[in-house]
Amino acid sequence: MAKYAYAPLSVDPARRNTSNNTANPEDNNRGENDFVQERMPLCVGMCVLLAIVFVLSRSAGGETSDIIANIHDNVRTPATAPTSIGALPTMIDSSSSATRGISNYATMDPKMIITEPPNLNYNTNMNNQFSTIPPKSVVNTFTTNEAGIVSTTATTESMNNYNNNQFATIPPQSSSSSSLGDTVATIPPQLSSSSSLGDTASTATATTYSTTDSRSKDCDCGGDDDATTLARLREKALDSSPPHIIECSAASAGESQSACHLAPEDRFAALNQKGATLWMTGCSGSGKTTIASELEDRLVKEYGKHVYRLDGDNLRTGLNRDLGFSEADRAESVRRTGELATLFSDAGVITLVGLISPYRKDRDAARQRHIDQGIPFYEVFLDVPVSELKKRDPKGQYARVDSGELKHFTCIDDPYEEPLHPEITLKTHELEIKESANILFRTLERDGILIGAPKVSPTGLPNPDGDEIIDLHVPENLKDQRMAEAETLPKVLITDIDLNWLQTIGEGWASPLKGFMREGTLLETLHFNSILIDPFNLTGNVDRLETATDFTNFPEHPPPTRVSMSLPITLSCTSYTKDAIETSDKDAVALVTQMGQTVAILRRPEIYNNRKEEIVTRMYGVIDPGHPYIQNIYKGGDYLIGGEIELLDRIRYNDGLDKWRKTAKELLEEFQQKGADTVYAFQTRNPTHAGHAYLMRTAGEDLRNKGYQKPVLWLSPLGGWTKEDDVPLDVRVRQHEEVLRAGTTHPGGLDPETTVMAIWPAPMVYAGPTEVQFHAKSRRSAGASYFVVGRDPAGMKGSMEAVAHQDDDLYDGDHGRYVLQNSPGIGNMEMLSFVKVMYDKKDDVMKVPDLSREKDFISISGTKMRSLARNGATLCPLNNIPADLTKANCIPSGFMVPKGWEGVVDYYKHAEETERWTPWSRPVIEPPKHERTITEGGRFGSTSFSLRHMDFPSFWHDVQMQPTFIDTSIQDGTIINFITEIPMYMTAKMEVSKERFLNVIAQDTNKDGSPRYYTYGTPFFNYGLVPQTWEDPDVKSSQGYGGDNDPLDVIELGLSRLPMGSIVPCRVIGSLELIDEGETDHKVLCLNLNDPNAVSVRSMSDLERIRPGLTARLVDWLKRYKTSDGKPENSLAAETPKTASATMTIIQETHQRWRALCGLDGTSLSAISPTVRPFWLESSGCRGNSH
Repeated sequence: MAKYAYAPLSVDPARRNTSNNTANPEDNNRGENDFVQERMPLCVGMCVLLAIVFVLSRSAGGETSDIIANIHDNVRTPATAPTSIGALPTMIDSSSSATRGISNYATMDPKMIITEPPNLNYNTNMNNQFSTIPPKSVVNTFTTNEAGIVSTTATTESMNNYNNNQFATIPPQSSSSSSLGDTVATIPPQLSSSSSLGDTASTATATTYSTTDSRSKDCDCGGDDDATTLARLREKALDSSPPHIIECSAASAGESQSACHLAPEDRFAALNQKGATLWMTGCSGSGKTTIASELEDRLVKEYGKHVYRLDGDNLRTGLNRDLGFSEADRAESVRRTGELATLFSDAGVITLVGLISPYRKDRDAARQRHIDQGIPFYEVFLDVPVSELKKRDPKGQYARVDSGELKHFTCIDDPYEEPLHPEITLKTHELEIKESANILFRTLERDGILIGAPKVSPTGLPNPDGDEIIDLHVPENLKDQRMAEAETLPKVLITDIDLNWLQTIGEGWASPLKGFMREGTLLETLHFNSILIDPFNLTGNVDRLETATDFTNFPEHPPPTRVSMSLPITLSCTSYTKDAIETSDKDAVALVTQMGQTVAILRRPEIYNNRKEEIVTRMYGVIDPGHPYIQNIYKGGDYLIGGEIELLDRIRYNDGLDKWRKTAKELLEEFQQKGADTVYAFQTRNPTHAGHAYLMRTAGEDLRNKGYQKPVLWLSPLGGWTKEDDVPLDVRVRQHEEVLRAGTTHPGGLDPETTVMAIWPAPMVYAGPTEVQFHAKSRRSAGASYFVVGRDPAGMKGSMEAVAHQDDDLYDGDHGRYVLQNSPGIGNMEMLSFVKVMYDKKDDVMKVPDLSREKDFISISGTKMRSLARNGATLCPLNNIPADLTKANCIPSGFMVPKGWEGVVDYYKHAEETERWTPWSRPVIEPPKHERTITEGGRFGSTSFSLRHMDFPSFWHDVQMQPTFIDTSIQDGTIINFITEIPMYMTAKMEVSKERFLNVIAQDTNKDGSPRYYTYGTPFFNYGLVPQTWEDPDVKSSQGYGGDNDPLDVIELGLSRLPMGSIVPCRVIGSLELIDEGETDHKVLCLNLNDPNAVSVRSMSDLERIRPGLTARLVDWLKRYKTSDGKPENSLAAETPKTASATMTIIQETHQRWRALCGLDGTSLSAISPTVRPFWLESSGCRGNSH
């Protein structure tokens, strides 16, 4: 069979632009043979169809309008069509526009026409039906005489070289008034099997037709050709279609049809992606299909997204195969494709359209359709010069154009209207294929198309887990109301480590958590390092994290989304706190710090057993009882409390570093202000040297090479609890400040324009591969897409109690990175690994070693750096860096910014001055003291802190035991002066120091010298002493126990918190005798006279009637308050309080022993127990200077 070349059909001459624009139609991208196989049946069929329509119009007697109406209604048979029609030739005029649809037409015999075989069955249903091209075709030789009469002789020719899988169909809206000389028709389907065609050429009856325009008698076509007529029919049909169709009874006319469909947010959430259309336009050969294929491959295979490409190939073999290349047909092709893309994208598919679509108004119409439907539309202009396209020319099309073989080639001698404002322009001649695809990928990622949830984070930054920015601070207008509520709630003690975790939750670092873990959430965390959530309630599990754990009833459908959660974030409590919650009528508790500050409310508490061994083994996977955080877990109470929290105020530590503490929401805003299109986080637990800076800078360069315009570095020092030998937080932060201050002027500096420093609030738990997953996940909550991971992240050496790894790494150095990269729920977050860097003596910088000159590089390990810092190493001479830095005691100038190095040296030379440094985030608060007191020494909570009174040199010796200035009408002998040492709710063990100068109030200490805190719970009373009393160890009780060598302790049971150092008159209402480690320790019970109940209360029985259960709580506290420290229970001589009268007798007896201690009764100091030798008794109220 003869071969035919192919060129697009003509366009309106008024729209034709003969200047060299840029490329040929997209469908020309296939090889010559492919075009012949596909397009020749199209041409042959169109010819036959037009001939049929022509005969019908002649024989039907002016019934053309009926035929047209039927065709417009997608009924392929004319109103009076015959059942069988003979061979009807289609005339081909070499000068007509129809010939532009046939390549190589100049080589064809001008007297050849192609027709279909006879006996076409035209009465079959032909709505969009496909039929195989027949194996034989009739070829008619014709001649034209001067009168315009054509004579034809039909012969058959083998069509076996046609691909049997090729299909063709009648155009759905063809006009019977087509001009036979100007169009090509496609093959009608359903050819009659009764046709008999031999394998050799046969002669058909010659038929004569007139080419005079006899059609005009029956068709008012205004001289239009077929394409124009079809276009007018389509336009008329579209204009007559109602713009809004009521799809279901749930929607009304003119209103949104959303009621008839699954809500987009539900669909997208379930698919974990949004629909969008990338409309790729450009000349033939510009790379539309290639780049779309590359992008599709990546999205589907690597990210599991639903993607589909629409291009000339898959559209013109089906949906658009009735269309040619006239301006109207091209417009219709774009319209149909736009509608299809709109439906696909509305269904959540990322739709990649690859059409030349040369006309701007057609593309704009497709865009508007998407805008009307609220669907993202990206016009992607592949901007490639024609000269480059001609160089590429993979199919030889441009060569044919240049040779004159092809005419009216889009972007050459047919118009292409470039986009005016495309969303994306790809100059593919300047980009690799992967680079172009990556630009499109980053755009989809930036705009949140690759996630199903609404975009809640700034453009380009990832959503946090749960697709919600968590910020649990109480609104400003509700603070007073919530604080008042907190006063009425049971109190739960939180340690400073718990406070770190509370901040982590409340500021959004542990999203989607909104509180301390309930039991079910904890179990998922321990066993899967992840949790299931349903943020959009697709399966009815939206509140599962905030719902009490149910071990008997399980949801019919599990939550659909798994997110990373590797660390248990729990709050422990003792039985004392548990009982207080369970006996309360409240459905919430107040969280109170060790210093007595109420910082949060926890709603709907769920109390469950603290299975410490299970938590430790699951969390760590190693056995090391000496591990510092494992010890912390075992010190916790026997129960855990889960529930959602509300922060009553911003957590501030007042340590000079709060400006670097930012919430996840604030960080997202700062990244947005810097114009970040991606963020990479670098976690630090050591000072930053030039090697770190090198890694951070090169990571930024790598991200720019990936197509990011403004990657921003997040310098993220660990801020929560760390072990004792780690570099203190303030040392690290101050050093980082110098790094930022140096900027790019020093190889160890960082550019502050592209760097954000923010302290990460969570404690360091040293759980190796398990912990590093949380490190990465929590950074994503604040906008990081990349996390820089070094060797042995979150690891440490085993203690001497470790079973397998004493003084050796508990975890393999490579395991953390491996586990992190493959952990469940980590999503699309990517890891940037450390590489080994060394100091280049030649260039004075840290960088990757050059193996060709290894001798120029020296290693400066962390151990060496610490040794040099302890020895106060100074800068090495320029251009003379010794090989042995330790021996020379110098540090290369390019190793660390000079001011930063000075700070590191200062720390290591004075590391033992522990109170000088801030090891980790612990609150520094002003002591809740009385206005007539003065603080001295270190910060409140340190062992050097002290408090003295302005009016009394010694709290113990100079304040009278009983007040002398009160109303005598209420003085009945049971009123004493009460000195407050520990205000209500505070657990810092403050006490009047017997040994220190002036007997100041100071922080009590543990045996190891660390500050002592109560851990059993939050005290519901004020605690202090009766001045001028002493429990003499030489005075034995009836049970044989001596006094505890202290002033008498007092528990004040009023409703108000009293300031530390305050001296208030207090009515004695009873006492309890505690036996504490073999000593008698009387606890006087009193009620301050300003308490609302003071007027009616004279005994514990009176107070018990007002506040039932108070005595039982006191007894529980006194017996068990040391058990949370691993000590045995105390015992009481009796669990029923003594009377007020009996208690006053004890007070008077201890007052007399104090007088003897001070020599006020003439007793010499040598006659007193030797245990009093260290006591400070020099006050004028005691032994004074004369004793």
